[in-house]
Amino acid sequence: MPQAEQHIPSPHPAAESAAPGSAARPTAVIVLAAGAGTRMKSATPKIMHPMGGVSMIGHALAAAKGLDPHHLVAVVRHQREKVAAHISQLEPAAVIADQDEVPGTGRAVQAGLQALTAAGAPAETGTVVVTYGDVPLLTSPMLAELVSTHEAGGHAVTVLSAVLSDAAGYGRILRSRDNPQDVLGIVEHKDATDEQRSITEINSGIYAFDAAVLNRALAQVTTENAQGEMYLTDVLSIARAEGGRVSAVVTEDRWQVEGANDRVQLQALGAELNRRNVERAMRAGTTVIDPATTWIDSTVTLEEDTTILPGTQLHGATHIGRDAVVGPDTTLTDVIVGKAATVTRVHGSGAQIGDGASAGPFTYLRPGTVLGEEGKIGAFYETKNVEIGRGSKLSHLGYAGDATIGEFTNIGCGNITANYDGENKHRTVIGSHVRTSSNTVFVAPVAVGDGAYTGAGAVVRKDVPAGALALSIAPQRNAEGWVQAKRPGSSAADAARASDARAGDAGESDGRSAHAQQNTKNSD
Repeated sequence: MPQAEQHIPSPHPAAESAAPGSAARPTAVIVLAAGAGTRMKSATPKIMHPMGGVSMIGHALAAAKGLDPHHLVAVVRHQREKVAAHISQLEPAAVIADQDEVPGTGRAVQAGLQALTAAGAPAETGTVVVTYGDVPLLTSPMLAELVSTHEAGGHAVTVLSAVLSDAAGYGRILRSRDNPQDVLGIVEHKDATDEQRSITEINSGIYAFDAAVLNRALAQVTTENAQGEMYLTDVLSIARAEGGRVSAVVTEDRWQVEGANDRVQLQALGAELNRRNVERAMRAGTTVIDPATTWIDSTVTLEEDTTILPGTQLHGATHIGRDAVVGPDTTLTDVIVGKAATVTRVHGSGAQIGDGASAGPFTYLRPGTVLGEEGKIGAFYETKNVEIGRGSKLSHLGYAGDATIGEFTNIGCGNITANYDGENKHRTVIGSHVRTSSNTVFVAPVAVGDGAYTGAGAVVRKDVPAGALALSIAPQRNAEGWVQAKRPGSSAADAARASDARAGDAGESDGRSAHAQQNTKNSD
């Protein structure tokens, strides 16, 4: 039987193309993930909503991990147990920090630093990066540029900013007129003057801090403001008052600093991520016929010279081999497609399709399906937990579940494995070079030997020896006149009566013809 080919997924897009050595390893990256996300209107924590096959916090953690920090911290609060478990599953080495009842991003960062100290890894020197669990398109290269600029300039604080055509609602970056490289501070939109609101450079809330400056400044931040929160932005003014330099790195890619607070924003970010994933696939050698109707998760891998036809969705750990053609109208989740295989109008999950094999159209591949090389699962077929050997064909209109099928076997139209007795599942084993006729039913557990045949309509309840023909034969009985007697007045009865009448007329005509022929013979 074919063995599962092992494929190692490519790096997560958020962590791709990071420039190793472009900046020293940060002491810590703190990912803020404590928000309630009430605008999402969901029982699922906001940062756990999926996008491109990965939760938002998953994308954020991948970008943070791409910096190779000495420590990775996630600060949680809302639905703490669920969020913390999810983060630990994604990044077991991450330190989980709990934000208390004191609100504000400043307090969240302070909680992260305290958790590091409690874990025996205090962040008192080096660079501390702060980012967010709901900013899923931020990448490791962008963070690496932020850290590199921060450390090269010897800054106290470096903020990641972006320029937007419409900056309404965002905090504005206030730069020095004498030295535009220096950031004087950040003003929130509601507190800004008309002149300040005309500024289009906005604060992303993503920072690189000198660890010592950050620790000292947070000790001075209070909640004495209109919102009663510890603002992380207050660290900037404290750092400047100490004589430290505050600067900014401007990204031209606004999507990298966009967050998702509701499902509308989540959809917009998801669509942009998919556009990038599809473009990434095409640049790596995949032909995508219609990018507008193609969805490719961030976790999917594709080899060169693959072709994706319209209406196709590729999810999870799906891998598409070289020269394979997938689609149209196909959805694959955690499916491995071999080289030069074709997959047409298939819904599949947890399955493997061998090199040169074909599946579809209108085929349902359930978990555990393994189709060997050059094999076929054809139209209107459902499979589950079945191993199909090299060159074997299940062409159309059938079900194969809990079965093993050998090599170069042909399973006829309408065949099914009856694998469930109402309480337990049982397995069917069919050998190599077997030929089964239409509408054969295999009542498991049952085995069919190599080279065996079955007759049409056979119900196989006993093992079939190699080379044998399995038949289910019962005499056919015709109850003549049954329709006219049991379904009087029906269209079927009328049709049968008319047919009988025509047959009677034909019989009389034949009788007259025979009589005439006899008379002719007598006269001769």
